[in-house]
Amino acid sequence: MTTPQDELLPGTRRALLHRIAVAQREGRAPSLVAAVVRGGETVWMGARTSVDGHAPDANVQYRIGSITKTFTAVLVMRLRDEGLLDLVDPLEKYLPGTGAGEATIAELLAHTGGLAAESPAPWWERTPGSLRPELADVLGERPLLHPVGRRHHYSNPGYSILGALVEELRGAPWEEVLRREVLEPLGLERTSGQPQAPQAGGWAVHPWADVLLPEPAEDLGRMAAAGQLWSTAGDLARFATFLTEGDDRVLSAASVAEMRMPAAPAEPDDVAAGSAYGLGMQVQYRDGRLLVGHGGSLPGFLASLTISVADDLAAVVLANCTSGPLVSEVAGDLVEIVAEAEPRIPEPWRPLPEVDRSVLELAGPWYWGTASYALRLSVDGGVSLGPLAGSGRRSRFRANGDGTWTGLDGYFAGELLRAVRRPNGAVDHLDLGSFVFVRQPYDEGASVPGGVDPEGWRGIR
Repeated sequence: MTTPQDELLPGTRRALLHRIAVAQREGRAPSLVAAVVRGGETVWMGARTSVDGHAPDANVQYRIGSITKTFTAVLVMRLRDEGLLDLVDPLEKYLPGTGAGEATIAELLAHTGGLAAESPAPWWERTPGSLRPELADVLGERPLLHPVGRRHHYSNPGYSILGALVEELRGAPWEEVLRREVLEPLGLERTSGQPQAPQAGGWAVHPWADVLLPEPAEDLGRMAAAGQLWSTAGDLARFATFLTEGDDRVLSAASVAEMRMPAAPAEPDDVAAGSAYGLGMQVQYRDGRLLVGHGGSLPGFLASLTISVADDLAAVVLANCTSGPLVSEVAGDLVEIVAEAEPRIPEPWRPLPEVDRSVLELAGPWYWGTASYALRLSVDGGVSLGPLAGSGRRSRFRANGDGTWTGLDGYFAGELLRAVRRPNGAVDHLDLGSFVFVRQPYDEGASVPGGVDPEGWRGIR
């Protein structure tokens, strides 16, 4: 996975090292390790430590907290793709009697199931999972705090439920299923439920003095699917590539892309911050760049995995302190440093190998009322439709093989686009979900709903 460091320019490498050095010093982290991935390969790895001669490398385990949730979400999406469940199914269909059964699988994945953020006392991250042996102990007497599906409320118990769902449908422990279906196929040999040497110790740093206190590393038991995993910068770099490209041995590129799409209503503060949540993945719009991934924390550890699909870049940052460096911001900065200093070189332009002339004649300008749009052919055999200038409704469309197209995104997602022809075969107009697009504004010769005034366009004196 690791490639020569000189794949990045010296100035870029220094900027990356400087960023993590500042983060480790100002965040007072006992150690911090980071990696940058581009084109599916680790192109940079750096580390800082408070112990001379013992800087961690890409093989040292750290606890990754809630990044575990993304792994659990992958398992649930596999069940969906195999037809063993539907995301719109209520939990009650598979795990009756939890008290949270009206929440759907998708709502649990997106933290919109109405569940509490945490399990009942005592503080589950610093106490043994044996104190919560059953789901009822995780959920408590009042599992639901909010109306199901109405708001995004991050819930650790919600992912404990999803772990139990995986166990119910697979007939095996969550970690065993994860190892067999995700970790082994992706080659994540240093990701595990229990720490495996070499691993970093978890520390609390005193807020007003430069002294340390060791943090307990508890087995989370029933809460494992929400935050149990230990991993390395190297393994998470490989996982980042999977979350970008998919891997048919685990989950298709289309299903991974579905996970990256916002799936939860955002709180007002989240709207202002440009944040959203998908199906087991966090989404953020930052400085003009769309970032996806997940953060994680448990007592003694901080973790972030951040991906810019458009830039084909990802960053991993791991630290062994309870609080301190803002690792998600650091990871975003590492992506930005490389993207700005060494932007992705686009593939060469190439003409289409062939073109359907009946589709080619549809290319060009169209008008919806007086608004001008352009239809363009795409290399994958589909088309796109969007304003000629400025902002407005724009969508990509997938060819259906029968002369029609289905919208993939934007306002027209799922809507049918078809060319309506006259008896002589000439195109009269485009019909898109009942919207009519014609070649001229209110074309007199086309079937414009409501008709066109017979006197046509005019001026006013």
